[in-house]
Parts: sequence; structure tokens; C-alpha cells
Amino acid sequence: MAHPRMYDDGDLGLAELRRLALGFPAAIEKEAFGRPTFRAGEKGKVFAYFGFGRTGHPRPFSVLVLPDDSEREALLQDDRCYLPSYLASAGWIGLDFEAAEVDWQEVAELLDTSYRRIASRSLLARLDAEGGPADDH
Repeated sequence: MAHPRMYDDGDLGLAELRRLALGFPAAIEKEAFGRPTFRAGEKGKVFAYFGFGRTGHPRPFSVLVLPDDSEREALLQDDRCYLPSYLASAGWIGLDFEAAEVDWQEVAELLDTSYRRIASRSLLARLDAEGGPADDH
């Protein structure tokens, strides 16, 4: 049985997140667990999730990214950021779009780091050659 859809296309931040995330080479959007995910290629891994929160504290207007270990502590000191249920142990961090005005350049840079952590070598070569949303924004 499919999971019910847990978002609307007009949700806060989703249109801008889509524009940025789908600007990476071969990036696709695929619904999982009722929410949009962004993946590096048709069979690629997820580099961003929209709208996942914490048990007992939903964050329907947020993005999850996989930051570098060197960025992790600084992000966790930011009140906009949180550890998402189930995925925090794998290194994922959430950024709540409702906590403050969204800096879309920052989101583009976080997406870039997350994409680079999971993309194949060929996709990384394309990103380096063509540039991506963090360069364009």
C-alpha cells in the first residue's frame, strides 16, 4: 500500500527547493514515504528530502541534507537546524524553512555538499564542468 501524500505543491519553500535541487546533473524528484525526495540520477541515492521532521515535532516545511562532518557542528548550533528522526544517525540534518527567512544561496550550498557526498564520479565530473545551482544562485 502506498504511503499517503503528505505535502502540497504550494508548500512553503517547495517550489524554490525543487528549482535548486533539480538543477544538479541528472537530478530527479521521486516521492517516498509521502514526501518529495531529490536523487542523483534515476537509480541514484537521495541528496535531499522535503518536509521530514522529528517524532512528535513535524517540520513540514524543511529540507534534509547530508552536510560534511566539518559543517555538522556549526549547523547544529543554528536554531533553524535540527536532527531528523531516523536519518540523524546517518548524518542528515534538517533546516526548517519556518524558523527564519530562508537564505536560498545557503540552501543551494547545502544541497551542493549533500549532492557531492552521494553522487557518482561521472555526475561529479559533470557538476564540476557545468556548474550547479550554488554557482548560479
